[in-house]
Amino acid sequence: MTDWMRACRADELEPDYGEAVLLDGEPIALVLTDGVVYAVGHRDPTSGAPVMARGIVGSRGDRPTLASPLHKEIYDLRTGECLSTDAPRLPTYPVRIADGWVEVSM
Repeated sequence: MTDWMRACRADELEPDYGEAVLLDGEPIALVLTDGVVYAVGHRDPTSGAPVMARGIVGSRGDRPTLASPLHKEIYDLRTGECLSTDAPRLPTYPVRIADGWVEVSM
């Protein structure tokens, strides 16, 4: 059974900017880009600092990305894979929009 947790109203997210939320005690970064909402860990996988919602949103080809604001490692928002170095993966979480709310599966 999957636990879906309400994070925020979908219309509260600005395209190509991250927002940090705390769900079940876990800091999560929400990113809306190209009409899709992604949920990833808010902690930088390399340093552990809670900064990923302040990262730079972009793309590598057809892959939506988020660059760490600290060391500029670039992560695939869909898979969490680091595309620029051999840094650890960024945790990713399933997201859905239900009745206008962004919900994240924890």
